[in-house]
Amino acid sequence: MSETAPRPTLEAVAARAGVSRATVSRVVNGGEGVREPLAARVRRAVEELGYVPNQAARSLVTKRHDAVAVVIAEPETRVFADPFFALQLRGISKELTAHDAQLVLLLTEGREDHARVGRYLAGGHVDGALVFSLHLDDPLPGLIQRAGVPTVFGGRPGWSDGTREAVYVDSDNRGGARTAVRHLAGLGRRRIAHISGPLDQTSAADRLEGFCDVMGDDDPGLVAVSDFTPAGGERAMRELLDRLPGLDAVFAANDLSAAGALRVLRERGLRVPEDVAVVGFDDMLPVAEQTDPPLTTVRQDIEEMGRLMARLLLGDRHASRPAGPGRRTEDDRRGIVLPTVLIRRASA
Repeated sequence: MSETAPRPTLEAVAARAGVSRATVSRVVNGGEGVREPLAARVRRAVEELGYVPNQAARSLVTKRHDAVAVVIAEPETRVFADPFFALQLRGISKELTAHDAQLVLLLTEGREDHARVGRYLAGGHVDGALVFSLHLDDPLPGLIQRAGVPTVFGGRPGWSDGTREAVYVDSDNRGGARTAVRHLAGLGRRRIAHISGPLDQTSAADRLEGFCDVMGDDDPGLVAVSDFTPAGGERAMRELLDRLPGLDAVFAANDLSAAGALRVLRERGLRVPEDVAVVGFDDMLPVAEQTDPPLTTVRQDIEEMGRLMARLLLGDRHASRPAGPGRRTEDDRRGIVLPTVLIRRASA
C-alpha cells in the first residue's frame, strides 16, 4: 500500500519560487507590498506544487475565515420542501463561490436552537451572517446583534430591538400585491379574497397591506390566514369557499398556497379561471408552470435577492446601485428593495 504524499508546505513554495517564506505568505493571503514579477513567480509555484493554504493559519494572519453563515429561521422539513429557499440559497452560493467563501447553513428547528446559533456566531467561526425567514417575535436578531458579526437580512426588518438600521434585501411585496389584485379587478372580478401568509412575517404582512390598498379592510372575512404551504392553501381555500359562496377570485400570498387553493377548487367542481380566478406570488417555475391551469403570479427575483444579500455582506460597493431595468434602491445605507412584475398565465 502506497503512502500518501505529504502536502506541499509554504517553505516548499518559497524554495520553488526563489523567494522568502514571508513573501509567499503575503501573496497567498492577499497582502500588499510584493512586486508583480515576484508575485507571479509565487502564484506559478503554488500552482505547480498544488499548494493549499492552511485555513486555520491563514485566519490567524488575515483575521478572516472565508466562511459565511446562512441562518434560516425555519425547520428542516420546511426549508427542503419549499423551492423558495433553494432559489435564495442558489443565489447566495453563486456569489460566495465567486468570492472564494464557504457557506455554512444553520437551521432552527425550535427556540432551543436560537441560543446555539447565537453561540456559534459569537464564536468567531464566520465572517458574517445572512439571515432570512425571521418572525416578528424571533429572538435571533438580538442574539445576532450581540454576537457582533456583520449581518444582512433577507426581507424588511420588522423588529424593535435595535435592528432598525439593519441592512436588508427585499422585494416590493406591497406593490406586487396591489398589482395582483388590480389585475383581478380589471378582469371584472368583484368578490376577491386573499389567502395570506403568516402575519408575523413582514413579507406576508406587506402583501396583506397591498391587498387592502385595493379592496379596503372593511370586510375581514375576505382574508384567510395561512402559512405559505400547499396544505395551508388548501385549508384556507376551503374556509373561504364555505364563508363566501359568491367568491370569484383569490390572491394567494405565495405560489405554494395558490397551488393548494387550485386543488380545492377542482375538488369543489369550480372552473379556473371561469368561476374563480387565481393569482399567486413568487413565480417559482417548478410550481407556477406545473399547476392546473398554469398560475398567473407576481414574479420576484428570489435568486437575485440571495446574490445581493451576499454582495452586501461581502462589502461590494456596487451591490446597491441600480444595475438593470426595474431594480430600485430604497436606501443605500439600509437595504435594497427589488421590483416585482405580474406574469400572466391561464389561471387569471
